[in-house]
Amino acid sequence: MNDKNFDHLLQPICKIAVQAGSIINKYYKINKDVSFKEDKSPLTKADLESNKFIIQSLIELDSSIPVLTEESLVEWSVRKHWSQYWLVDPLDGTKEFINQND
Repeated sequence: MNDKNFDHLLQPICKIAVQAGSIINKYYKINKDVSFKEDKSPLTKADLESNKFIIQSLIELDSSIPVLTEESLVEWSVRKHWSQYWLVDPLDGTKEFINQND
């Protein structure tokens, strides 16, 4: 990690997380249109919509920090040069989300 101070990002990041949670929650009680990734793990609209929102928000917040998410991977040949990056799993526990396991 370099000497860049990230304190100023804490409050905006919390706001992004809360807003992403609201996006995910709007899909919780409805019938989930589930597709499957190449590794056979489930993928929902909640995953995709929250992923898109988080990426856009992080880029707007600080475009100098690249974003790596579970739903939008970046090739190792590109990211191996990153000294810092956002690592995001927009919806951790998609199977539990689909099954509504509170």
